[in-house]
Amino acid sequence: MKVLFLFLDGIGVGEANPHINPFARATLPILDQLLGGHNMMTQDQLVMSAHNPQFINTEWASLFALDACLGVEGLPQSATGQAALMTGMNVPALIGYHDGPKPTPAIINLLEKRNLLTQLIMGGKTASLVNAFPPRYFQSIDAGYRIPGVIALSMIQAGIPLKTEIDLRNDKAISADFTAEGWRSHLGYIDTPVLNLEQAGERLCCLASGHDLTVFEYWLTDIAGHHQEMDDAVHLLELFDRVLGSLVEAWDHENGLILLTSDHGNMEDLSTRRHTRNNVPLLLIGATELRQAFIRKLFQSRGSKQSLDLTDIAPAILDILGISKVLDDAHLFADLGEDV
Repeated sequence: MKVLFLFLDGIGVGEANPHINPFARATLPILDQLLGGHNMMTQDQLVMSAHNPQFINTEWASLFALDACLGVEGLPQSATGQAALMTGMNVPALIGYHDGPKPTPAIINLLEKRNLLTQLIMGGKTASLVNAFPPRYFQSIDAGYRIPGVIALSMIQAGIPLKTEIDLRNDKAISADFTAEGWRSHLGYIDTPVLNLEQAGERLCCLASGHDLTVFEYWLTDIAGHHQEMDDAVHLLELFDRVLGSLVEAWDHENGLILLTSDHGNMEDLSTRRHTRNNVPLLLIGATELRQAFIRKLFQSRGSKQSLDLTDIAPAILDILGISKVLDDAHLFADLGEDV
């Protein structure tokens, strides 16, 4: 059993309004086909609560809405949202507010106490973040100028090395823009091998075959939302759709699950450059039996909560991969003391 976790930063479930929502304007044939013609980002089709457990379910995909606000006032932010995804804990509630973009000492402490990657490694599983990071990224961390984001930090805390330029050149990693053209045009590495979009999807599939859990972080969506450039956002989505098509075609659907979700809303509403309080999508792609098993884990994790939210993802991934909680919440909270 393999899980490929596609993390798309800053995408929410917004209005079916092509004037503000690029998901309502872009041409996305692969997503349309997977979802039977339903749009992935329209609120009128995705209402999720304890009394109305509505979701879209087709032959190869299931789509839910997740609460990214987690009962905390204000606009959700990257660090607390990603930490909730990585730990299964309501991190905004624990520290008292939404925070980001980079993890604060309180968030770092929570990640150290328990995160998805450390639990997988302790349970004898393997995991990888397949994004390639350029040399200057590591140099800035070593110099103290940069703090890794939550997902990269979770990998580091679990003893999983981040991918480097060498990994990218040796086909063992993938660029954040899929093709690595940005390494040439923006970073100045002019001899970096460049993929086409179909090759990028195939590489994602190949990389995911080597680990129990593989994570790919796509942060360009959040940048596009902050810039409020509709044409750029639409172009970005259409590129992603082509990569997804190649990935889905190569994927072993009977033995693996593709999971796509986000940390907060943003790009679905270009009328503002700020984050939104919209739900975020949870898209599952794979054979019906695998999706049903994961969905059962989700609802078990939800418990008595009114809706599914970001904290339900990590427990469901652990369960589907055969890992029980390594550290229970009561023990965790007793240990935290004044740290949060």
